[in-house]
Formats: sequence, structure tokens, C-alpha cells
Amino acid sequence: MKKIGVGLIGTGYMGKCHALAWNAVKPVFGNVPDIALVHLGEANEALAHARATEFGFAKASGDWRKVIEDPDVDVVSVTTPNSFHAEMAIAALRAGKHLWCEKPMAPGIADAEAMLEAARQSGRTAILGYNYIQNPAIRHIGRLLSENALGRINHLRVEMDEDFMADPDAPFSYKHEARSGYGALDDFGVHPLSLVTTLLSTVASVMCDMAKPQEWRKTAEGSEREVETYDIANVLIRLETGASGTLQFNRAAWGRKGRIALQIFGSHGSILFDQERFNEFQLYLTSDRGTEQGFRTILTAPEHEPYGRFIPAPGHGLGFNDLKIIECRELIRRMSGDDDAHVIDFEKGYRIERTVHAMARSFHERRWVDVA
Repeated sequence: MKKIGVGLIGTGYMGKCHALAWNAVKPVFGNVPDIALVHLGEANEALAHARATEFGFAKASGDWRKVIEDPDVDVVSVTTPNSFHAEMAIAALRAGKHLWCEKPMAPGIADAEAMLEAARQSGRTAILGYNYIQNPAIRHIGRLLSENALGRINHLRVEMDEDFMADPDAPFSYKHEARSGYGALDDFGVHPLSLVTTLLSTVASVMCDMAKPQEWRKTAEGSEREVETYDIANVLIRLETGASGTLQFNRAAWGRKGRIALQIFGSHGSILFDQERFNEFQLYLTSDRGTEQGFRTILTAPEHEPYGRFIPAPGHGLGFNDLKIIECRELIRRMSGDDDAHVIDFEKGYRIERTVHAMARSFHERRWVDVA
């Protein structure tokens, strides 16, 4: 591919992240095709034209379908709310476009399955926005695990916490509606599952409990509306490898801003990682001498690929948007036919979706559930 024409649907938080990534991927990595920001779609013409000017897109439309219909668009970024993913993704794939869709696939498993089938039939690349797996620290943790540095993995714990739902006086929003999903379970849970899937193994069985810290919230009109989603979820898991684990998610955890705390325990050592300090991780190895045995803090550096593409000195640190740039590079690799690209495609993503729905079923049926 000598040139890639990009379409973008949705220009909120994640839409801007995608735009920044598309603008930066060639300056950072160099060995990618030329990038043309062709067509941007938003909810109305005025907003579309304003964002197109800001982000650098040549054309703008208040109808997302025009982005997909544009013959100059090769790949579409879908960054809209979850409930819109299925219709837009399927339309893009049927139009012969490659696809970069934000996670999760869709609130309903039937829609996720339809997205997967559309991807299979299209023969195009379709990946999901799981950028945390692109962190050079996480990638190196994966390398250590593949080298068996920790021995046999017997247990893991992952916590994901933020506080954007913590204020009891905050108004009812679309994330409180059942049509947006289960709540923390799929809004948050899919990210830890992407780490577990990438670093260790798929999940075989689950036991889940969920909770609502706020049963009711005020609407913009001043009335009250029942909250339909769960901001807290606790899950016991068993991996296909036999290792046990726990997952804990909380969207109402005051003081937590972007925490994904990962702990992996093996027969010969342990690894600790926290997303709020995502330029470092801690490593404990039993092979160290007893006189110096203990957790060591490892700062990411050019030796932790692809950190060096951004900064030539260790310890200076990357940011969230840099992970999106790395993910964009991996998407381009997959579009170019590289099956080793480090991405969560729709096949892997659908397994994550099935795991989330198994968790929800476990909660409602009050029992362990196998991930079918």
C-alpha cells in the first residue's frame, strides 16, 4: 500500500485520539504508507466541518454513511458510543473498507456475532481499540512470560478503577442505560480481558457479582430515573491453562483516575504493573541471590520496543495517546498482510465479548459459567 485514505466517524474523546494517531503514525514510525485524512463524519454538518478543520480532514459530513461510501476511504475509524458500533462496522466492512473500531464490539452478543461474520465475509482487516496491550511495559511483560521467567503461572489479579461515576449527584447519562451494556463489566472489563488474553490465556469459566452504588440518578429535567447498569463488578476466573484469577472493576472509586493494576504470580517470581504509573513495572525473581531478592522497579526505555520510536532516553515516559499511535502502526501492518501484527482482531475480540456475557449470565444465575 502506497497511500491509505482514512475515514473517521465520531470526534469525541476517542475520535480525537484516532485523529492524533493517524496524523502521527508516519512521523513516529517512518516506514508506513502516506496517510490521507479523507473524510470525517459527525452527528451534524456544523460539528463535522469544525472537527474536520481541527483534525485535518479534507471532507466532512453530517451523515456517517457518506464516509463509508467515499471511494477514497480505505479504512474507517469508528469511535462512536457502543450502541452504534454494529451498524457502522458492518456497513463499513460490506463496503470493502478496513476497520478500526473502538471497544467493545457491541452491547449485545448477537450484534457482536454479526460484526464478526461481516469481517469474515469481507476479507478486510477489522481490529478493536485495545491500546493498553501496546504499552512497551506490557509488551515486555509478555516477553518475560513467553521466556518462562516466572515459571508456571498459577494466579493473577487485575483491578480497573476510575471515579467518573463516583459522584452521587452526577446526572443520569447514556452510560446508565441498559442499551449501553452492563456497565463496568463491559465498559471496563474488556480492557483487563485484553491483557489476560494477550499475556496469558483465554478464560475458561467465570463467577461474577455486580453492584449499583447509586440506584437512582436525577435527569436533566429534574426528575429521577432508575440506573440500569452496574458500576461495580467482581469476578472469579479460571484460565484455560488452569491458573486461577480475580478481576475487579469499579467506575465509582473516588481518587482512581485510570488504574489498571495487574499482578501475575508464578512458581519462580511475580510481576506487578499499575496503569497510573504505566512507564514502569515491578519484577521479583527467585533466581536472584537471597541477599538482594526483592521487587525491582523497571523503567521503560528504548530497549522496550517501540519506546525508542518516540524518545531516545530511558525513563522519560510515554502517554495514553502514544499507545494509540502504536496501535495505528499495528493496524497498518495487519492491513499490509502481516498476520503477526500485535492487535485484537474481531476473532479475539469476539472471544472477549463472549467472556463478558458469560460473566453477566453468571451474575443472574448465581453460579459458575463456562465461556462457551
